[in-house]
Amino acid sequence: MLNRAYVYAMKMHGSQLRASGDPYFAHPIQVAGILTDYRLDTASIVSALLHDVVEDTSATRDDIAAMFGEEVAVLVEGVTKLSRLELQAEHTRQAENLRKFILAISKDVRVLLIKLADRLHNMRTLKYVKPEKRERISRETLEVYAPLGRSIGIHSIASELEELAFEHLNPTARTAIQRRLEALKLEHGHAIEGVSHEVERVLSEAGIDANVYGRQKTPYSIWRKLQRKTVGFSSLSDIYGFRVIVPFEDDCYRALGVIHRAWPMVPERFKDFISTPKSNNYRSLHTTVVGPGGLRIEMQIRTEAMDRVAEDGVAAHWAYKNQSYGLDREAMKADGGRDPLQNLRHLVQVMEHGEGGEDWVEHAKLEMYLEQVFVFTPKGRLITLPRGGMPLDFAYAVHTEVGDTAAGVKVNGELKPMRTVLQNGDVVEIIRGAKREAPSDWRSLTVTGRARSAIRRHLRDAERDEFLRLGRATLDQTIAKAGKSIDDVALKPLLETMAIASEADLFEAIGRGRVSPVKVAETLFPQLKGKIASAANRKKIQDSRARLFVRGGGLTPGVSIHFGQCCSPLPGDRIVGILEPDKGLTVHTIDCQKLADFADDDSVWQDLQWTPTAEKGGLGIARLKATVKNGVGVLGQVTTVIGEAGGNIRNLTLSHRAEDFFDLNFDVEVEDAKHATAIMAALRANPAVDAVDRMRG
Repeated sequence: MLNRAYVYAMKMHGSQLRASGDPYFAHPIQVAGILTDYRLDTASIVSALLHDVVEDTSATRDDIAAMFGEEVAVLVEGVTKLSRLELQAEHTRQAENLRKFILAISKDVRVLLIKLADRLHNMRTLKYVKPEKRERISRETLEVYAPLGRSIGIHSIASELEELAFEHLNPTARTAIQRRLEALKLEHGHAIEGVSHEVERVLSEAGIDANVYGRQKTPYSIWRKLQRKTVGFSSLSDIYGFRVIVPFEDDCYRALGVIHRAWPMVPERFKDFISTPKSNNYRSLHTTVVGPGGLRIEMQIRTEAMDRVAEDGVAAHWAYKNQSYGLDREAMKADGGRDPLQNLRHLVQVMEHGEGGEDWVEHAKLEMYLEQVFVFTPKGRLITLPRGGMPLDFAYAVHTEVGDTAAGVKVNGELKPMRTVLQNGDVVEIIRGAKREAPSDWRSLTVTGRARSAIRRHLRDAERDEFLRLGRATLDQTIAKAGKSIDDVALKPLLETMAIASEADLFEAIGRGRVSPVKVAETLFPQLKGKIASAANRKKIQDSRARLFVRGGGLTPGVSIHFGQCCSPLPGDRIVGILEPDKGLTVHTIDCQKLADFADDDSVWQDLQWTPTAEKGGLGIARLKATVKNGVGVLGQVTTVIGEAGGNIRNLTLSHRAEDFFDLNFDVEVEDAKHATAIMAALRANPAVDAVDRMRG
């Protein structure tokens, strides 16, 4: 069958060429080669050879089924993109592709394995593709395919995908990190080499046979740390890791005891993923110690079987069973106690709640990206949540009905607010009430796509009315700028032109930011073309126009709204409002230090969200504080980094100037919180910057 598939693929692709100039059939051969490294079954390898013939040649699914069987046809169909589907917008096409792909994966994980191998070879040869296409493919790889790979435990492919995408998306940052790593290697390289031998010696004296390997973390994993928190490159525990491989599971705990007796453990850096494996069945003990020579070193202690699963995930479980070769699901569950494919089935449940387009893709990414916290029901059932998960996320993870009727929560036996962030080991009990519509302010109390999509299902009808009013008012204002009124025209011809079913759908689309009011106005009044200010111009987030930018339960008519100067909220931040007498409603980020003043008075808290106008057309001020080494040209370096990252400095002050360091306070114009995070990460990658963070009070 492999022989026939090889010949058929070469015949169908014929003289087609890749962007590199190589014959096209070299690509499916390389994809099949990657999968043979993981010892997959014949149907997978055959499907890899044929994965592009339906999309790029005259071959049909029926042809594949007739020649190679239904099993191969289903796999090839699952990998094939929806490129022949004529959809209106690029983001819709991507959403539909991902949607179809997740459905196919949930039925057969081999679809994902083939697609990951396909994407890996494409990324290895991406330099031959046009720059604009290169960026789109790299971003999709980083946001979708690498997280999907991690969700089923294939660390080896996911890591390479991340590094290749990072190289194309942010070469400046990657080069800066590589230079810092090289400098560290020169400084500490000799000491690092000695650590492995010393740990092996100590374990051997305790009667434990172990192999210890040192490894330097990848530039992208360090970049992720720089984005999440302030990390000094001098902290070796964040840059170097050591893997301790022992024969048996009991040896893992024995080795841990020996290591902790030999060297002091760094507090709060121990994690036991053997007793509570990650959802992708990753199992290992993690600890950080002050090791030989006073170096902080991070260690992962595991068996060879655990190491194989950590690198290859579900691909480690292909074996002979009952005279056939394939995925051994029983062995997979036994290794970690759960089915890693359950993650993908959660995404299918999100789809079943009716999510579509960009919303669904956002929720899918949330499910794939976030790190995990382990909490328990009162009866001891383990529930895995993303880090930052709250009681509503827990309720919907237990059952949709529990989430729909959640009225309160007890954490470790104590009544807690619904905004409580759950921690590892918490015992959570949901207090249930009568079934009711979820209030809109609860959307900011969830992080999982499953919970958010369930709540959104409840809110859809109520939101539609809100967007209808907003869209009509926005269009009215846009037309009024040109001295016209919406009542002066019949909208029916416009609806036919734009293929929109009704006036209500038009107003809703404008309110949601999916249709430009300027485009509608210019279609209604062609003589106004170019005379109305473009909707693409970003509006500055300021108190005088606050109702354009935030919405939620506290925005009653007549209440003045202010953005807190203490934390300077940005689109993308989770926000709350504090309602004070005579002051009106002040918008704060959820982690603003000022909120501690109101912790005991729930009556003043109002949950808020950003509007589409803020998220797609807002321009805010990020207040950043950087501690910088005192030196010639340092200020120029720092301002250049901010400019190259797309930030516009509106104000800059120096403080606490000393012989060696000084503080810089910036007000930087940014598009959203993600943009601010990228600027901070770029600053942290610069050798002159010791620390940088947003000011929170």
